[in-house]
Amino acid sequence: METIDKLSSQDLIQLEDAHGAHNYHPLPVVLEKGEGVHVWDVEGKKYYDFLSAYSAVNQGHCHPKIVGAMTEQAQTLTLTSRAFYNNVLGVFEKFVTSFFDFDKVLPMNTGAEAVETAIKICRKWAYEKKGIPENEAKIIVCENNFHGRTTTIISFSNDENARKNFGPYTPGFIKIPYNDVEALEVALKEPNVAGFLVEPIQGEAGVFVPDEGYLTKAKALCEENGALFIADEVQTGIARTGKLLAVDHENVKPDMLILGKAISGGAYPVSAVLANDEIMMVIKPGQHGSTFGGNPVGAKVAMAALNVIKDEELANKAESLGQLFRTEVQKLVDKYDLLKLVRGKGLLNAVVINDTEDSSTAWDICMKLRDNGMLAKPTHGNIIRFAPPLVMTEEQLLDCVAIIDKTMAEFKK
Repeated sequence: METIDKLSSQDLIQLEDAHGAHNYHPLPVVLEKGEGVHVWDVEGKKYYDFLSAYSAVNQGHCHPKIVGAMTEQAQTLTLTSRAFYNNVLGVFEKFVTSFFDFDKVLPMNTGAEAVETAIKICRKWAYEKKGIPENEAKIIVCENNFHGRTTTIISFSNDENARKNFGPYTPGFIKIPYNDVEALEVALKEPNVAGFLVEPIQGEAGVFVPDEGYLTKAKALCEENGALFIADEVQTGIARTGKLLAVDHENVKPDMLILGKAISGGAYPVSAVLANDEIMMVIKPGQHGSTFGGNPVGAKVAMAALNVIKDEELANKAESLGQLFRTEVQKLVDKYDLLKLVRGKGLLNAVVINDTEDSSTAWDICMKLRDNGMLAKPTHGNIIRFAPPLVMTEEQLLDCVAIIDKTMAEFKK
């Protein structure tokens, strides 16, 4: 058998195609190394990473403090399950609840797991604290949401590619338009509403930023109607949008906060749900859990990852670099007819391509960007998301804008 280091990009792509499920459509580039804002393919070509593993690698690839915490812990104790205590979990729980100002945390592994956890907690709270009849709780969600791809989550998705032929679907959800306060107000008047689950910025929908004041009004309406405001900050959290959390732009404190991705800096799967005692303490032993949730390696990694965010002031960096990026890319929007608009917050941005959603134009542009040394990926057909690691310098950012300019100048539809 050939050793991995002798296999070409094409060899490795063919291996995945032959032996892996076809549940992704990756850009054809095979990466083997990452450091900071850069990644390298197996042939040694260097690229700027403008996706950051869907905002999991906010602290940059292979940050030495995060990797150091992981390797040090991995040499002493990796997993006990929650059948026993370990000497790291309690320290992590105190650290993370203080960091985000909540009483309690329930640690899991992936973003979708954390969303499922929040749904379970919300329902149990509704039955035991709010007095909703059992099995009748409803959770309000938004159209064009992305909270994961589990059976329950796709039940309230309107992405037919994620939904079709995966039913029957889980009931108990009310779907309303995003960024529509009036629709939320009407939905909250329905009987047996337990909570409102929302992304502060819809990432997969094309970095759709709601109107200023939307989150503030939504939280106030939830309070008025005795429903939990649940913020899914798996992608928008951990300094990505120019604040520690995207809800911080409006000083909104969610009743439940869902975190994942960059809480571990992309080094290890860690997610978490945070809430105060009145909500979190409805969960009793045996009612929810995970073999790997709260393991010592994940706990150490998450503490290191959050300390990097704080110590390197990455939220402030995302804010200033994001403003610079949108200013410079707006010049390209004005220059090229194929670019329709740029939008975003912090370093979570998107450019809308002036073509139909079913066209290949955005994909073809991303292929050309790849050839020019920059990796990005389309979402929703005609939108390209641009989300580099937050450790990027101003010089590097302007270099990437120049790559976009060069690519658009060369691009032929």
